[in-house]
Amino acid sequence: MDLTPDPRDLEFQFIRASGPGGQNVNKVSSALQLRFNTRGFTELSDAVRERLTRLAGRRLTADGVLILEAQRFRTQERNRADALERLAALLDAATQAPKPRRPTRPSRAQRERRLESKQQQGIAKQRRRRPNLND
Repeated sequence: MDLTPDPRDLEFQFIRASGPGGQNVNKVSSALQLRFNTRGFTELSDAVRERLTRLAGRRLTADGVLILEAQRFRTQERNRADALERLAALLDAATQAPKPRRPTRPSRAQRERRLESKQQQGIAKQRRRRPNLND
């Protein structure tokens, strides 16, 4: 399932990047803050929205706005592309339903091997004991 949000649902805001950058860092706003309102995006089913909430973690506000910050690159265009790729990857991961776990039981041979191993461990510990001279 390919979810692509409408560009009108995305809000881009360029901010100053944190970290080192020399004399230019205080003048250029090349980092990007991408805001995406998940509640306004009607193509999300409830299950996908719940998985997206879990995957987004602290990047999702109480109002349901997903905030992604991109500042890896030095240009606005590359940071914009990076943020859009990360948003697409997050939406793609949310659409993948987790495979249900089927409970399994150990086979008879596995149980027997486990008990045999415990028996051997007990014998090894018994040999380490100080000999009893009363016997």
